[in-house]
Amino acid sequence: MQLVVARIGRAHGIKGEVTVEVRTDEPELRLAPGAVLATEPASAGPLTIETGRVHSGRLLLRFEGVRDRTAAEALRNTLLIAEIDPEELPEGEDEYYDHQLIDLDVVTRDGQQVGRITEISHLPTQDLFVVERPDGSEVFVPFVQEIVTEIDLEEQRAVIDPPPGLIDDRAEIASTRDQEEGA
Repeated sequence: MQLVVARIGRAHGIKGEVTVEVRTDEPELRLAPGAVLATEPASAGPLTIETGRVHSGRLLLRFEGVRDRTAAEALRNTLLIAEIDPEELPEGEDEYYDHQLIDLDVVTRDGQQVGRITEISHLPTQDLFVVERPDGSEVFVPFVQEIVTEIDLEEQRAVIDPPPGLIDDRAEIASTRDQEEGA
């Protein structure tokens, strides 16, 4: 199974280093020196990581055979793809790879069918499940413990406890203005 682990950004300096946008929770494993990664577009690779370092909070990589800024800049926006065993699990107990979560049925704690996960959106602050409802519409569910209470890979389902308004139109709106008008 292939897993996108990073996207190459702009060149850094004149010796062939590039910035990368990390798309894995395990960069020390997936983006280590010696790792051979497939690319999208395929014509850019495969690429072998020669060195890696953090500079000003940003991961910088240098690939074998890329020795100058021009060659590094030519790799910009290339996706780096690692081959992983589909049975491999993340190290943390409550961690999951995207491919484990895609296609899980989403149900509420009381058993109401919500839909199925079609995509995981990785945002800077949190991850979101993109859930396709039976009517074809989509709902976004924050992947946080307070809302996603259980992931059951054997039963192929995610159990959620959504706050009012997340999956329906019945949001509870509390306003002090309503209380003042009634007084």
